Amino acid sequence: MKFRRVEYFRYKKLGEKWRRPRGKHNKVRKYIGGKLPRPLIGFKKKIRGLHPSGYREVLVSNVSELENLDKDTQAVRISGKVGGRKRQLIMEETKKLKLKVLNPGSSKAEAGEVN
Repeated sequence: MKFRRVEYFRYKKLGEKWRRPRGKHNKVRKYIGGKLPRPLIGFKKKIRGLHPSGYREVLVSNVSELENLDKDTQAVRISGKVGGRKRQLIMEETKKLKLKVLNPGSSKAEAGEVN
C-alpha cells in the first residue's frame, strides 16, 4: 500500500512522500473514513525481513545448507567467510536447484578460474 502526504494532489510542491498529519482539525490524523490511508503498526509485518527483491534471505556457508530451500520465497546469500573454491561449488548447486543468489561474487568464481 502506498501512503501519500495529506493534500499531495492539491499542491505539487508537497510531493507524494509521507509526512505525519499535524493539524488540530486534520481528518487524516483523526482517522476519519474516506480519507487517505495512514500507516499503522500492522502494515510492517508482511514485509519485515525481506530483501528488496521480495525474497527472504538465507545465509549459506556450505552446500548442504541448500537443501530444503524454497526457490519461490527464499534467496541464498553466500557467507563472506566462504572461499573461492567452496563459493564455486555453492554457485553450481544453486544453478541446479534454480535458486536466486543475492551476492554471486566475482566473475572468476563463476567461470571456474579459481585454483
